[in-house]
Amino acid sequence: MTAELCYVVAGAKSWNRRVFDQVIAKYPGEWHFLSCPDELKYEVLSGIAPRYVFFLHWSWQVPSGVVQDYECVCFHMTDVPYGRGGSPLQNLILRGHTHTKLTALRMVEDFDAGPVYLKEDLCLMGTAEEIYIRASYLSANMIKYIIENEPVPQPQEGEPVIFKRRKPHQSEIPVLSSLQGLYDFIRMLDAEGYPKAFLEYKGFRYEFSRAAFYDGQLVADVKVTPLESRS
Repeated sequence: MTAELCYVVAGAKSWNRRVFDQVIAKYPGEWHFLSCPDELKYEVLSGIAPRYVFFLHWSWQVPSGVVQDYECVCFHMTDVPYGRGGSPLQNLILRGHTHTKLTALRMVEDFDAGPVYLKEDLCLMGTAEEIYIRASYLSANMIKYIIENEPVPQPQEGEPVIFKRRKPHQSEIPVLSSLQGLYDFIRMLDAEGYPKAFLEYKGFRYEFSRAAFYDGQLVADVKVTPLESRS
């Protein structure tokens, strides 16, 4: 009897766990979910001996030993080599993109520079969290394809375009020329764990979420906190 293959999925967000429980864990094989760096240790992986380690949404650097010794697959929200680097969703929306590719690529030492297993179309409409959830379910479909077909990843082609990871202070709403621009700025930051779009005015901080157009106007939820309470 052939031994059952083992797989690991690493994901830092609540929707990653939800997709794992609802979809991925039901695929053939033995599945393990890791949610933080303390769980992603070489000794843990050596005990599992995974065929693949899939990264759905991971904010921490993966130890080089893990990348070198295991076939690690991450899902990057750009048509690489365009858009390598940090904050891909926000950088895409700021550049006016409404669609992108979700790329499954093998992890190497350089960020997002590894060879590509496959790419799928991804719509960038909705809030950041809605897009991340959509990408997680699409990633689950791509994982199914990878474990069933074990494709050989192919080198990236073209000149890289590098995105810079955004900092929390960059969530302050800049001067914008349209309501559409303001809507896009608010929605691209509207997700669990992300610093919301904000303004600071006369002693208060205003954080915006759930933006929508209504009767020709932009409406949004606003959370207001005194600035002194944040010091």
